[in-house]
Amino acid sequence: MEPLFEPGSRVRARGPVRNDGTFPGASLGDVLVPEGAVGYVRDVGTFLQRYYVYAVDFIESGRIVGMLGRELAATSESTDLRAP
Repeated sequence: MEPLFEPGSRVRARGPVRNDGTFPGASLGDVLVPEGAVGYVRDVGTFLQRYYVYAVDFIESGRIVGMLGRELAATSESTDLRAP
């Protein structure tokens, strides 16, 4: 099965993402990304050679968070948050 998103894809978080203990500098349970936050896929990796993990750059919060496809939704490309 191919990845749902490619590097450069604009996506939004389907729900809040909390720290499961793997994000440095944040306490366990802290909200890393609020529901609806928009970001860009930087890289696509795999976990256990079974799941695609998307490194998503949430520009407004300055965080890059690993997320599963079910935690993301595609968004319109009409707004580019990378522009100054």
